Amino acid sequence: MSRVGVGAGATDEDLVTVEEPLEVRLSYRDGGERVERSIVVTMRTPGADAELAIGFLAGEGIVNSAADVRLVEPCGPPSPDKGLRNVLRVELGDDVRVDIGGLLRHFYATSSCGVCGKASLDAVRVQLEPRPTPAFAITAAALKGLPARLRARQAEFARTGGLHSSAAFDANGAILRVREDVGRHNALDKLAGSYLAENGLRGRGLLLSGRASFELLQKAAVAGVAFVAAIGPPSSLAVELAADQDIALVGFLRADRFNVYVGAQRVLP
Repeated sequence: MSRVGVGAGATDEDLVTVEEPLEVRLSYRDGGERVERSIVVTMRTPGADAELAIGFLAGEGIVNSAADVRLVEPCGPPSPDKGLRNVLRVELGDDVRVDIGGLLRHFYATSSCGVCGKASLDAVRVQLEPRPTPAFAITAAALKGLPARLRARQAEFARTGGLHSSAAFDANGAILRVREDVGRHNALDKLAGSYLAENGLRGRGLLLSGRASFELLQKAAVAGVAFVAAIGPPSSLAVELAADQDIALVGFLRADRFNVYVGAQRVLP
């Protein structure tokens, strides 16, 4: 690459984020026979692909626990350019029922294309099972320390500057686990997938490296998260969803300030 501006005219090498498609194929029992079909293709940063697929399926309500997943394996030949395995097969247990029609309708309802906010909120309410919201509170000082702690754990972001991150944190402000991806939805799916065998993200806070969108709050709600903090701003529908699902929501999180949009009582002095 060539530099423009400071150091103009210099030619140098630069690290860029790898972006490749991932196709997820689902194998499940439909009536008396087992069927297999492709359900999604997403652009992702290779790595933790199994977590990404499982987290996606959990976020869409297809699986509820690690016991629902019998096998996750790459299939098909490696890509001819980089040798990556970009197709992943997820085999579900025989007793897992899949409503493909409902899945497709849910994709439509959350696409934000021609659907009003109320319809999107209603779609989430239908998807969520009633569950007690875990208590989660954190001090303002611990919140303010999260961005620096996240940056210290963002290995790929430090190399390329081109990745989003999702992180789990505890009530003391310690970062528990971080996942990175070129797509912020994928980063959260990877994180949620990594926790599926550990009762999901319940009882943990969720830190987003960018903005808090409706889709990310939806995934947080499905995962049982009770506290979301974002370094970027929230969208209006994300705020509505947080209030509807009793999720504390913090935005514009910095070392010296932040905004509380929902659940101010859970931010302790």
